[in-house]
Amino acid sequence: MIGILIISHGNLGDSLIHCANHVMGERPQHLLHLDVTIADDPDVTLSQALRLVQQLECGDGVLVLSDICGATPCNIASRLSNPGKVECLAGVNLPMLVRALTYRNEPLAVVVEKALSGGREGVMHIRPGTHCAE
Repeated sequence: MIGILIISHGNLGDSLIHCANHVMGERPQHLLHLDVTIADDPDVTLSQALRLVQQLECGDGVLVLSDICGATPCNIASRLSNPGKVECLAGVNLPMLVRALTYRNEPLAVVVEKALSGGREGVMHIRPGTHCAE
């Protein structure tokens, strides 16, 4: 099973996990978050992130999701990257997280692609008369 770590500003990671719990009907295993605030030392936060990745690693790899590319959480995530073992994506949203959780028993490369497609396909312009299917 792929471990998933969300590194984000404030309590976004906790909120996404809470929402995923609602959508999935239960709290998914091997899913953690690391909140980053303006007062946090990036080197200390990196050490915390490394510990969480080790905790999440079950032998199949870890997917790290961050919020804004170029911001501190993403910069920390990028320092965790280890191709084929720890993959990182920026721009986390609920559709991306749910897709990653749904396919997390597949190989890490598949989970990365599914998460990316979930994130992209989950963003759309809703117009009058548009029906959103789940």
